[in-house]
Amino acid sequence: MENEALCDHLQNVSEIIPPKDYVCEECIKAGGSWVHLRTCQTCGITLCCDSSPKKHMTAHYHATGHPVISSAEPGEQWLWCYKDDAFAEY
Repeated sequence: MENEALCDHLQNVSEIIPPKDYVCEECIKAGGSWVHLRTCQTCGITLCCDSSPKKHMTAHYHATGHPVISSAEPGEQWLWCYKDDAFAEY
């Protein structure tokens, strides 16, 4: 993903980390539900999106500073950088 228009965080993703499981680990612990899943491209955890009641992936970003996530939804191939509000398809 080399593109001058991308932020440094997105440019530095050399290999996409796939989801280990298609569940939000935090929702499972709490007995909650989710809408869509996202995978952190720093540590590999899969959590729920901002359309989900608990917004666990955004909370993960604020707690850890891990800036880039990917969609964990089948057929979707995109990345999002929280820090720079940047999007990229791959």
